Amino acid sequence: MASAVGVIASNSPVYSALFLVSCFFQSAILWLLIEAEFLAIALIVIYVGAVMVLFLYVVMMMDNKVIETQQKFSPILPFGIGLAILFLIELIYAIFSSTVSITPSVIDSNVSNTELLGNAIYTDHLVAFEIASLILLVGIIAAISLTLHKRKGLKKQSISEQIDATKTNRLKIIKVNSEEKV
Repeated sequence: MASAVGVIASNSPVYSALFLVSCFFQSAILWLLIEAEFLAIALIVIYVGAVMVLFLYVVMMMDNKVIETQQKFSPILPFGIGLAILFLIELIYAIFSSTVSITPSVIDSNVSNTELLGNAIYTDHLVAFEIASLILLVGIIAAISLTLHKRKGLKKQSISEQIDATKTNRLKIIKVNSEEKV
């Protein structure tokens, strides 16, 4: 809980990302507690190992200065507080009025969690899995495009100039007398 508060309360985007890494590790521990080892390792490898590294790369490449907090509040703050209260009320209602009894399904002991998860993802939830993959792909493309901005003095490769190059415009011969200092 403290890490989640740190994500939104930190002034530095880098510290927020590090707090988010801590949240991912805590979520992985919850997966371990319910004996979903594959999901715990996948959460650490995929989110911490790939997504957060990409996020930190983008944050550091954007060359953002730490924005100092101002004394006045955002005009949408009351809306955000109201929305948070609404979500809290829904959460409390869902926890205390739950009449659904959860009974474990019969699982073959010869089949591992990973195999059951793979069967569920690639049969029952294939479309949702593909949509999630496309969303991640769009996120990666957006992160790369955010880092590409024009700077003065940036050297770029021009393929057409390289193809059109000839011996006369590529080589320049300068005569220097050996006694003359350059």
